[in-house]
Amino acid sequence: MVRLGTGIGWRPEIADAVERMPGVDWVEAVAENVCPGHLPESLLRLRERGVTVVPHGVSLGLGGAERPDETRLTALAERAEALGSPLVTEHIAFVRAGGALTASPRLEAGHLLPVPRTRDALDVLCENVRIAQDALPVPLAVENIAALFSWPGEEMTEGQFLYELADRTGVRLLIDVANLHTNHVNRGEDPAKALAELPLEALAYVHVAGGIERDGVWHDSHAHPVPRPVLDILTDLASRVSPPGVLLERDENFPAPEELERELDTIREALATGGASRTAALPEPVRTAARAVPEAPAPVRERLALEQTALLSALVAGTPAPEGFDRVRLGVQARALAAKRADVVAKVAPELPVILGDGYRPAFLAYAQRHPMTGGYRRDALEFAGRLLAEGRPADAGARAELREWRQERSGAKPRSRRPGVRLARATRRVLLRR
Repeated sequence: MVRLGTGIGWRPEIADAVERMPGVDWVEAVAENVCPGHLPESLLRLRERGVTVVPHGVSLGLGGAERPDETRLTALAERAEALGSPLVTEHIAFVRAGGALTASPRLEAGHLLPVPRTRDALDVLCENVRIAQDALPVPLAVENIAALFSWPGEEMTEGQFLYELADRTGVRLLIDVANLHTNHVNRGEDPAKALAELPLEALAYVHVAGGIERDGVWHDSHAHPVPRPVLDILTDLASRVSPPGVLLERDENFPAPEELERELDTIREALATGGASRTAALPEPVRTAARAVPEAPAPVRERLALEQTALLSALVAGTPAPEGFDRVRLGVQARALAAKRADVVAKVAPELPVILGDGYRPAFLAYAQRHPMTGGYRRDALEFAGRLLAEGRPADAGARAELREWRQERSGAKPRSRRPGVRLARATRRVLLRR
């Protein structure tokens, strides 16, 4: 088992600060944001200093009804090899539904959604994990996720579900203590009970992050300081086992580097407190070999596909909530998905908020209510712009012309010229149109 130490999530916005931060043993980078052939200079410098870099995937959808996409698996493997990583990580979640198994349009969530803790879902997940393990050049660890709602008719607790998964596949576990706290607030689940049921000998490392509570719902924002209850769960975990690695996640609303360093110190203190109360050191448990994972029968995958498609359609397409779900919580989740979608599109296509001004967000949220995402965020941005133009919007002729030109530059069959003279002429035309 690789001993990682204390780390922080590497993000471009804080890359310089992370490089200068003392006591950082390793970093984790979002796999989809890293190109193997053009690694960020910051990550290369960290690697040269001996800092371990772990790619963390967010789009594989191992908990989905379909088998893992070969292209996505190949991409994840390439990133692990390019970064010289000792392992890769993904999530126990589904992120898309529909398609061939349901003979319906494919829908994208743009977010990690919980799988039902049922025997059928576990069978599918185990097979998907083994497919991924066979395709990756290094060990795989999978992460428990935060959720705003529960599936009806669940047959296992989270701890039991994760124990069965690790026992049957030999996969390692990435335990997010912030997600355990989220599920405690939102679903009434006991973090201590989950930790007691986990196969801690399979622990790869731990995530720690902050969030915020609004109207009785905890949002795992990764944009706020780590709260005391999350640190308490980390201390509880450290009293049971010495984590091979612990990592602070922060995805936005980045504070000053000094504040991030203080959070890392607080995490180290929580680990030390837990370690001091741990019973006399025991030899690390020896895990038995994973059992053979049988292929999930087609009817099982089809049933799961129908269930996940009905749920995702309710969240992103406005169809009725499936029977047994908390409609209020699904409404909260649907609004959160739309808001995240608007935020990510604004990052992927930063010109859109500039062109549309204050009208961007309400226009996009209205669009999202009627048009579920069926591809990636870049495609989503283009389809949003196309829809606005088809409706004769925005009302300002200059902004409309600029939006049309922006879309043509990115979706035309032939890229538009980038010669300085041509670009200057286009810019001049935009200025004149706005007068």
